Amino acid sequence: MSAGQDTSFARLVSLACHDLRTPLATVHGFARTIAQTAELEEPAGRYLEMIEAASRQLAQLLDELGLAARIEAGRYEPTTTQVDLGELARAAAARLDEEMVRVEGEGEEVTVDEAAAERALAALVRCALRHGGLDSVDVRVAGREVTVSPITPASAPVVLGEDLRDLGAAVAVRAVRALGGSVELAGDALLVRLPA
Repeated sequence: MSAGQDTSFARLVSLACHDLRTPLATVHGFARTIAQTAELEEPAGRYLEMIEAASRQLAQLLDELGLAARIEAGRYEPTTTQVDLGELARAAAARLDEEMVRVEGEGEEVTVDEAAAERALAALVRCALRHGGLDSVDVRVAGREVTVSPITPASAPVVLGEDLRDLGAAVAVRAVRALGGSVELAGDALLVRLPA
């Protein structure tokens, strides 16, 4: 595929993400309206909660696809701020089950797109859990580095974004690199470095 085709495909993905947001917003909006105004019997109430949760998940997937398309097309222009890496890692872990992720250590200030970096760290940890078949992982913060362990041999290519079986991890690796950071394997741990 030529560079022009890559850019064209990234534009197509970006347009698809944009066009899917309107019907998704309609589904989510009406689900919330029904939940707030109607008294539903079970299992209808539970089904409505599932629709709301699924629509939020679809919105997150569209955000990830849109980010990947911008990165691949060379159109990603992050708005960076200085953030304490320890706080960023804890915020990322808070997106997941607190019993599955232990965060330790202190971080330094890093210069990143805070929302993208938080989503990226959460996606990498989620991928390590899901594709490693693990009950828990440790996240260690030291300076400008975050270490996620253990990373199983089977999950390593997926977590590194090389084996494209996890959209979140694939986009996360690209986002970290686009921010000037790095993602690599160090033994049985994933090492994420972010810029000062």
